[in-house]
Amino acid sequence: MRSKWFYLCLIGLLGGPIACNRKDVAKNTHSTEKAKLNINPNGVNNKAPDESKAPPELKKVFDYIDGHIDEHVGNLQKWIQQPSISNSGEGIPESAEMVKGFFDKLGCQDTRVVDVGITEYGSPGNPVVYAKCDEGAPKTVAIYWQYDTMPVTQPDLWVAPPFEGRVIPGKDAGLPNIPRVIVGRGATNSKGPEMAQLNALMAYKAVNGKLPVNLIFIAEGDEERMDIGLRKFIADHSDLLKEADALYAGGPSEGCVYVELTTSGSKWGRGPTVSDVHGVMKRTTDSPAWRHIHMLSSLTSDDGNTPLIAGFFENMEKPTVDQMEELKKRAEKTNLQEMAKSQGVARYMSDNPVEVLKDGRFGTSFNLDGIWGGNMYAGGAGAILPNKITSKHNFRYVPKMNGLDLIKKLRAQLDKNGYKDVDIKLIGDVPWSRGSSPNTDISNAHRKAAELLGLKEDRNGPFMMASHYNNLGTEKELGVAETEATGGYWPSYLFADGEVGQKVGSVSIPMGMGARGGQGGRAHAANEYYAVEGARWDNGMAGAEKLVVASIYYFSQITTTPPRPKTSSPSK
Repeated sequence: MRSKWFYLCLIGLLGGPIACNRKDVAKNTHSTEKAKLNINPNGVNNKAPDESKAPPELKKVFDYIDGHIDEHVGNLQKWIQQPSISNSGEGIPESAEMVKGFFDKLGCQDTRVVDVGITEYGSPGNPVVYAKCDEGAPKTVAIYWQYDTMPVTQPDLWVAPPFEGRVIPGKDAGLPNIPRVIVGRGATNSKGPEMAQLNALMAYKAVNGKLPVNLIFIAEGDEERMDIGLRKFIADHSDLLKEADALYAGGPSEGCVYVELTTSGSKWGRGPTVSDVHGVMKRTTDSPAWRHIHMLSSLTSDDGNTPLIAGFFENMEKPTVDQMEELKKRAEKTNLQEMAKSQGVARYMSDNPVEVLKDGRFGTSFNLDGIWGGNMYAGGAGAILPNKITSKHNFRYVPKMNGLDLIKKLRAQLDKNGYKDVDIKLIGDVPWSRGSSPNTDISNAHRKAAELLGLKEDRNGPFMMASHYNNLGTEKELGVAETEATGGYWPSYLFADGEVGQKVGSVSIPMGMGARGGQGGRAHAANEYYAVEGARWDNGMAGAEKLVVASIYYFSQITTTPPRPKTSSPSK
């Protein structure tokens, strides 16, 4: 029998904003606060990192993190319990205020929830939370966050309610090699990694009185909506980041442009024109729904893997000889079966590891994200001839391609195929970015932090959303040397000091790349998780926090580029 919770969630999904789980949250919050989690900060092997070479101010913070890790996990639980679904608007205003409260508690003198207004795409952007923490330090670090999450689309597949923030053994979530995880929407994308940052900064300040750098936070509520609000914020308020000497974590990004395609009887001039009609009418009447299906099939190869859009691959940058050699070396250590299993897919399009790795890093795609119209109720019957069908699509693209150019080519192809009546609605475009040089002060600080704690450098860098896309398991846990197949887009182009597909605003700052800690996965999927207790110290939340602390400290100590001029903030 399905739980009452499931049916409440289902009603929310079908009828409007997700209102599920509020009573469960209230009921479970009390028990969560009372129960002691007994998280082992060093993982189940209880082998701590060698901290003997850590400066005293760092060693004290590391000890503080170890002693407060249960409280730190509790902070993440409370954040997960607050829904923040940008696609529906569920909990967005409350979440923005909650994030502002985080920055207030950290002691930032200037904290704001900024209404960005109507975006260039015609829809209102969600609020951006801005904060400036003046510690009287010579250098300033900007930190990018997203506070929004994806909706919950399959609530009956979750092992725990998605807004409870329950800590469970990894094996109960199908993760036998991870001791304990927190399961919830946003756990890895991206509240877990972000709360690890906040916990680390709070710990540093609690022990040492102040931070070694000034901070600027930019937290957006539109990452799952193509960053439309952040794009407008940066265009209007680039000056708020003029003092930033570096972005804490970042890296290159692919491009992604998102559209909706709609076929309607009114535009077509055939089939139902005003509303859906009785399904019996199909005996005598044309179907916009079938027209939409045939329209979509005309845009791809039979297997759905190759776009049939004239000029689609023009300007596509291909991997260099050196990059292909790197991929071949990685492919020798790649187990495609284990990698596919870890990502929850049956298999990849290719059985060749080199091709899979190449497609994941340098490939393009045309995806069908969803489709709706007519009778949307699961089970039962109900004869309907829809008057309108809409489908969602994202195009992933690489340097030197252009998202808006792809949409022009899509329009031309639809017209050529006989579908001039099909409407295209542009939802948003996130251009590509090459990121920064790997030898910036912030990247060297990340590497120094990893070296201090005994970690090898991660050649792929700590892409801010690393656990969002890639941290699916360690080599030891999965029994394979390579566990990542794909990257993902993020609004790197709004911050990058390197080449970008489109420049918006005037922000241009180095981004941090180096080793990363923590582990999470299943972003956008059921049972999204973040590891709070790992198999080793660096796989858990405490390890992630220690890397943040050490990276921030070393950035304050490494200065090959003079800091930008600073203006003091009012005391608070």
